[in-house]
Amino acid sequence: MTDDRSRTAPSERFAAEHLAFDLHAEAAALEAEPTPKQHGHRQKTLFKNSGRTVALFVLDAGARLAEHSAAGIVTVQVIEGGLDIKAGGAEYHLHPGMVLVMAPGVRHDVRAEGERAVFLLQVSLAPKPSTPPTSQNS
Repeated sequence: MTDDRSRTAPSERFAAEHLAFDLHAEAAALEAEPTPKQHGHRQKTLFKNSGRTVALFVLDAGARLAEHSAAGIVTVQVIEGGLDIKAGGAEYHLHPGMVLVMAPGVRHDVRAEGERAVFLLQVSLAPKPSTPPTSQNS
């Protein structure tokens, strides 16, 4: 870690063959970072490799992630607090211990209810299909 960086560089952070996280401790460390919050939230990518991303989010009460979609399967698992999620026309109220799974391309938004919320986001992109070799027919 360098003096101007508050986190270990991703290339170092993701290099391990296995990783274990205390999500409550990670959330506390994330909130203690000196950098300003972006739109009422902080996030940290815990792991990213081969189309798989695992990220931790901390949202202030009432903070929101605007509607968006992802190209892969998305899971949202609530660790602390509660989330209101609109996904593909449905509304979900999630509390700790609940998980929502969404298919690729589903538009969704996320809002922390009346208190701070911590959640684990995972995105799994499908492997890119390999291009079969072309045959040279004579």
